[in-house]
Amino acid sequence: MPPITTTLQPEQSRVAIPHQAQQDTALVQAVLRQVGKRIVGQEYMVERLLISLLSGGHVLLEGVPGLAKTLTVRTLAESINTAFQRIQFTPDLLPADVVGTQVFDQSTGSFSVKKGPIFANIVLADEINRAPAKVQSALLEAMQEKQVTLGGHTYKLEEPFLVLATQNPIEQEGTYPLPEAQVDRFMLKLRVGYPSRDEEKEIMRRMASGDPIQIDRVAQPGAILDARHRITELYMDERIVDYIVDIVHATRRPAEARLRDLVPLIEFGASPRATIALAQASRAHAFLRGRTYVTPDDVKAIAPDVLRHRVLTTYEAEAENVTSDDIVARILAAVESP
Repeated sequence: MPPITTTLQPEQSRVAIPHQAQQDTALVQAVLRQVGKRIVGQEYMVERLLISLLSGGHVLLEGVPGLAKTLTVRTLAESINTAFQRIQFTPDLLPADVVGTQVFDQSTGSFSVKKGPIFANIVLADEINRAPAKVQSALLEAMQEKQVTLGGHTYKLEEPFLVLATQNPIEQEGTYPLPEAQVDRFMLKLRVGYPSRDEEKEIMRRMASGDPIQIDRVAQPGAILDARHRITELYMDERIVDYIVDIVHATRRPAEARLRDLVPLIEFGASPRATIALAQASRAHAFLRGRTYVTPDDVKAIAPDVLRHRVLTTYEAEAENVTSDDIVARILAAVESP
């Protein structure tokens, strides 16, 4: 990831307090240093996880085994002074194993609530597609409403609350497809790739000793929530707003964007939730680069991660080996940038 700067351009943005900008940069750099102790390379994944943390959106990470997906999420959680829970999704998992249940106390003759691992700030749902739909659906209320209902009582989840889920794209035996309603609740879907040759050599050197690498807690929940508030106030020009809406609209009605050849390839386009997510993620992308305003480049950089799981392709697209990433790339090339 390129170094984060604090260069501000007041003529194009709302002016931030320099001292506050320095604090924000110091916070991000401190977290990056801790993650960098264990994780070699994977700048793309680490930056997107920071964007999710700073914008309050959930993330679905997809990649073959051994790419440090789980380790990265765990390390990020350890660098923040918050509660962290890891849930290993398996075919025999029950909804109560995730959200909790009511327990009858014979001594008092009443029920008490036993909260599940979802009551944490950062929840790692490992191999989420290995659990059946009823378990995956147990996450819907928590992910969208940030609350859990048990025995007729609703319990608010403490902020910051993030679900970071992983899934394996190559081993489909014993897995269940995620419901579309749940997939749409993930702000970003990341495709994690292999490290470079030099990065893999460094991984081998760093992990050869077998000794655990200690991580310091360098960020407080309050600082994360304050940063989120400042991100929501980043300036977004009306032309950028129109640009975001045009991109999402083109996934639903490609013919209006002069992309008639995409009409038979798209089953369903992105929902309005994608518009909101793209705006939030673009602001966080600008924040990580020390800017107080959003540019079209921010939107273009984050759009594939926001849209790839929200654009559903047809059988014709599958027959032609056209993926949602291909469709999003063509839309970004066709929609005029301000």
